[in-house]
Amino acid sequence: MSTPTLGAAEVHPGAGSHVLTGVGVGRRAVVGPVAQVRPAPAVAADTPVLVDGVPADAAATRAAVERAFTGVAEGLRAQAAGATGTVKDVLSATAQMAADNALRTQVLAKVDGGAPVVAAVDAVVDQFATMFEAAGGYLAERVTDLRSVRDRVVAAALGLPAPGVPALSEPSVVVARDLAPADTAALDLANVLAIVTELGGPTGHTAIIAGQLGLPCLVRVTGAGDVPAGALVAVDAAAGTLTVEPDEALRADVERRAARDAELAADTAAGATADGHAVALLANIGTAEDAERVAGPGVEGVGLFRTEVLFLEATTAPTQADQAAAYTRVLRALPEQKVVVRTLDAGADKPLAFATQPDEENPALGVRGYRLVRTNPELLDTQLAALAQAQAEAGATPWVMAPMIATPAEAREFATRARAAGVATVGVMVEVPAAALRARDILAEVDFVSLGTNDLAQYAMATDRLRGELADLLDVWQPAVLDLVAATARAGQDVGKPVGVCGESASDPLMALVLVGLGITSLSMSAGALAAVRFAVRHHTLEQCREIAAAALGASSAPDARAAVLALTAPEVRDTLGL
Repeated sequence: MSTPTLGAAEVHPGAGSHVLTGVGVGRRAVVGPVAQVRPAPAVAADTPVLVDGVPADAAATRAAVERAFTGVAEGLRAQAAGATGTVKDVLSATAQMAADNALRTQVLAKVDGGAPVVAAVDAVVDQFATMFEAAGGYLAERVTDLRSVRDRVVAAALGLPAPGVPALSEPSVVVARDLAPADTAALDLANVLAIVTELGGPTGHTAIIAGQLGLPCLVRVTGAGDVPAGALVAVDAAAGTLTVEPDEALRADVERRAARDAELAADTAAGATADGHAVALLANIGTAEDAERVAGPGVEGVGLFRTEVLFLEATTAPTQADQAAAYTRVLRALPEQKVVVRTLDAGADKPLAFATQPDEENPALGVRGYRLVRTNPELLDTQLAALAQAQAEAGATPWVMAPMIATPAEAREFATRARAAGVATVGVMVEVPAAALRARDILAEVDFVSLGTNDLAQYAMATDRLRGELADLLDVWQPAVLDLVAATARAGQDVGKPVGVCGESASDPLMALVLVGLGITSLSMSAGALAAVRFAVRHHTLEQCREIAAAALGASSAPDARAAVLALTAPEVRDTLGL
């Protein structure tokens, strides 16, 4: 995640052009015409379903609504079938929402009672949205998906054009008020240059998918919806800017950056500082397909395999055999490389169809991650058995870690279960401040730890990571968060055990220097971010990284920390990466 500054490149608005600012996701810059996403149908609540130009009777209206729900669900499932990774997950989840029996039944009940279609759909969707927003966390994020289903169903029932991204005839910048993840997942990637939204947050589903697809993305760009379709714009994710009608100087700068990025990507050497201190550069994945996609030169392994994708798509718990097959495939895609597997990170804020938790007032602080063992221990035991089976079948040793560990006792319990199942290398996530503060005691129980800086920042700053308007509090440069990272890294150095980072901070080249200086041993990120991080690390010695880390820790605010680091960064890195 980048802060909305203009530090990444000199902006040349030019005569007649103007600059809009937001929060950038990624570091790339592109120039292209705007493709505005079609809004939801603007129809009155009492708009009737028409048959041959006249209002339909009750039976025909009901049938139209049923066809609409079925058609939307089937269309989303078809898109999911052709997708992979997080994209497949989002499409499948949205299809499940469109097929949800409670949603459909309640709408049909209102229609049967005489309510117009639009009024019926709106009333039920608003009721569900209110419940989701009150639940917070993952369910709050799903409100965008829910309203996308609403718009699609209303359009289908009334025979109107479906809302969403128009057919793209040329490479374009897709602009929307709040692009639904299902729409993001269905994009024609051959013709998408970037994604820009007025709403959303840097850790929301749309931003995550954009990162996975390697697309520069801007969120919270006020006024983006007013940019005319077809207008030429420059999108700079690193600077967090959208420049309408950029001049030749800015367009040339974007071209130079693209050429520079291609040169950096050609370097596939192992991660290391200028004086040879090794720093493993790893990729984050969600599926076996992701592993096969990132495998190759320049990626030293996987630092975060989000196994919950296997579970969140399922209506029943995946079997040991099914899980083992997926895990074996990942290990075989990356032979003799490090693969860090996170056990199921689901629960109250990522509900499972087969392990529903009681309603919780604050799901982010509820039964999630490792805590599921309190209510559904068989889920973890089956997963650990499957991982041990994959370890034997692939002839490779995965590093297996549990999420949401808060105490040394929990770390001990997980390690005991994992080792009893046959898992050879056991670790835990540090994403709760309590775990960071007691990292030495936790490391006494396991072989390694990995910092999830997204959740660590959320819990340290008491800020929901899905609230885009609070992005400044979730800034990776917040001193309190850096202190927790530093405490964990020191503990790892003291006991001689690896401490990795697999949160968003690892993808920031400047923050990567801080993390290396703090003693972090591996950095895991989206594959597209590896080249810039590799370049930054290679152009500093370990001692320089330590000086940079000390400067960051000595700052009193997030902007001051970044500025202090930038001032100590090698000029070649600043110039090459446009920092």
